[in-house]
Amino acid sequence: MLAISIGPEVIANIGGFPITNTMLVAFVLFFVFMYIAWTVKKNASSDKPPKGLAGLMDVFTEIFLDFIDSITNDHNKSIRFFPIVASIFLIVLLSNLVELVPGMGSIGVWGLHHGETVLIPFIRSMSADLNFTFVVAIFAMVSVQVMGMRFLKVGPYLNKFFVAPWKKPYVIGSFVGLLEFMSEFSKTVSFAFRLFGNIFAGEVLLAVIGSLSPFLAPLPFLFLELFVGFVQALVFSTLTIVFLSMATTGHEHEDEHAPRADYSKATFGGKPGGIRTLEHRVHQ
Repeated sequence: MLAISIGPEVIANIGGFPITNTMLVAFVLFFVFMYIAWTVKKNASSDKPPKGLAGLMDVFTEIFLDFIDSITNDHNKSIRFFPIVASIFLIVLLSNLVELVPGMGSIGVWGLHHGETVLIPFIRSMSADLNFTFVVAIFAMVSVQVMGMRFLKVGPYLNKFFVAPWKKPYVIGSFVGLLEFMSEFSKTVSFAFRLFGNIFAGEVLLAVIGSLSPFLAPLPFLFLELFVGFVQALVFSTLTIVFLSMATTGHEHEDEHAPRADYSKATFGGKPGGIRTLEHRVHQ
């Protein structure tokens, strides 16, 4: 029987602590990220050109850093934003692509669901769990506030939210500041539900099509979900860059733009830019 649940399903209990299928996927992806980080760090400390996974991450670093720079128009901000935005992009992308893993809805354990015995799958995309999407959204928006305070200092940054009613434009400034403060919370909610809605709908679509015709019919939808998963990760990270850039720009400097950095000629140790260039500039 096909069972669709908005919340994650419990597949086991350890000492009374429920383990859900999205939590299981999170553990697996955690070790995947640890392996990627270890491989890249090991290769970055070597004098040899990056190969394999390290080479792929080097190319990703160069392209994504240039992408961030095209939005911020400030290479110093781009370097500061890169660890936050790249982490969000990679974790959301891999989480979205989990729904394309073969056997996603057909391998699991039998359990009770609304009084009926159904198959509870072991694998479910973390992005189809509101707990995960809210965590990523909260991380993104907290990073926005922290970066805003670091660039503009705490007092000037908070002044855009809390405006004294006796200052020009008097009461209107206080009202606009209150709306600005409330919008920070609405951004978190919209972030979380946008990602959850798109990925959950994709999982439901694949589950329904797979139950009706498990062979050739799901193929077009698999490619569609591959595209949607990438786009959602890119949209999430792009909006984070925009919010970070807005938060770190003072009202008196909004019309000023720093010259764009040219990373195509960046070198470090006689090699093209990438991870080593990023490390070099951060230390500078």
